[in-house]
Amino acid sequence: MIRLLTIVFFVEVGLVLAVLPWSTFWERNYFADLVPLLHLVITNYFFRGAVSGLGVINLAAACAEVQSLLAGRRLQGSMVPLGDSPAVEE
Repeated sequence: MIRLLTIVFFVEVGLVLAVLPWSTFWERNYFADLVPLLHLVITNYFFRGAVSGLGVINLAAACAEVQSLLAGRRLQGSMVPLGDSPAVEE
């Protein structure tokens, strides 16, 4: 259950960070209107790219978690309990 919540968190944060810097919502920021220097920084394409890069890293982490979760379930399904193993002699 915790792993699924982690995956959902990574996907949500990754999508927000990857898409939001390129939207009009990003440019109409309340804090950027208060501080003109902040507006110059956050509307810079290099800064937007860095934030989007963090989003892509989060999406990659989500994919790695999904892959790990599926691999763990695959291994768990193929394991034979020790008592049922033909190698164990009674």
